Amino acid sequence: MIPKIVRPGLSLLLIALLSGCNTVVMNPSGDIAKQQADLITVSVLLMLIIIIPVMILTVLFAWKYRKNANAKYEPDWDHSTKLELVIWGAPLLIIIALGLITWISTHKLDPYRPLERLDEKRPVAAGTKVLEVQVVSLDWKWLFIYPEQGIATVNELVTPVDTPVRFKLTSSTVMNAFYIPTLAGMIYTMPGMETQLNAVINKAGAYKGQSSHFSGDGFSHMKFAYHGTSQAEFDAWVAKVKASGNALGRNDYLALEKPSEKEPVKYYGNVAPNLFLSVVNRCVAEGSVCMSQQMAHDHQRVRNDIALKQVPQDAKRVAANTEAEVCETPTNSVKK
Repeated sequence: MIPKIVRPGLSLLLIALLSGCNTVVMNPSGDIAKQQADLITVSVLLMLIIIIPVMILTVLFAWKYRKNANAKYEPDWDHSTKLELVIWGAPLLIIIALGLITWISTHKLDPYRPLERLDEKRPVAAGTKVLEVQVVSLDWKWLFIYPEQGIATVNELVTPVDTPVRFKLTSSTVMNAFYIPTLAGMIYTMPGMETQLNAVINKAGAYKGQSSHFSGDGFSHMKFAYHGTSQAEFDAWVAKVKASGNALGRNDYLALEKPSEKEPVKYYGNVAPNLFLSVVNRCVAEGSVCMSQQMAHDHQRVRNDIALKQVPQDAKRVAANTEAEVCETPTNSVKK
């Protein structure tokens, strides 16, 4: 049993320890994550407008109407217009404000929406080149493909500071979630589909990324290193990956795709053309039919079937119109 005199000291100690925690979600280094953190702060403050008075009034009423408090007894009181306006008006206004903020933020922070600014003071300049990174969630590791640089890595992601990045994401097997707390909110990856995330890192440093969606036995180890670097450091890193000499062909990908845990960082200096599109379309294996081709064939077949069904009807209309013209011709000639 902890003595009562010690309990306040333990509470203060706990607060002091928590104050030293690195709350990445509320203190991020990326502009998108920062806007999301601001949204959380504003929402909490708006809700506290109701929560704090309710907590104070709960204690106040308990104290005022305690036993032997000689509080005024009003058994017939049942209504107060002023009190009803406060009770219903304040929450209604807060709900309207939250709804408006949510509607604006939902469109402004749409992960598919190209970035309009690097941070609150710097818009994205016209003609700024966007870095594309293709992400594949595997069992249980992450594959990052840089199509413009022609390289790929496993469990290591590097992007330059103040450079807009467009992530294109998919999954090899089951649905997963790509999440770098300091960069932006999580975005799902799904097999046979492509999702997108636009983000930017504003501060150089070493960060952590993870899977935030349970996907099997190795889920707890499905993490990766994320580095925000200067452009010069990024270029040097790209050269380092290219110098690794490893190639990521289709057969190499199929071997990498097999389930494994605690996969070390790997570099590939050469990547098979259109590998990401093949992963999305489920046709990496030699001889397999891509989903896009299959859907195009199915669409064309349906159109052909519809056209064939309409041919007899069109033919009947043409024949009917021709017959009507033939019947009218003699009558017109007689009138003349």
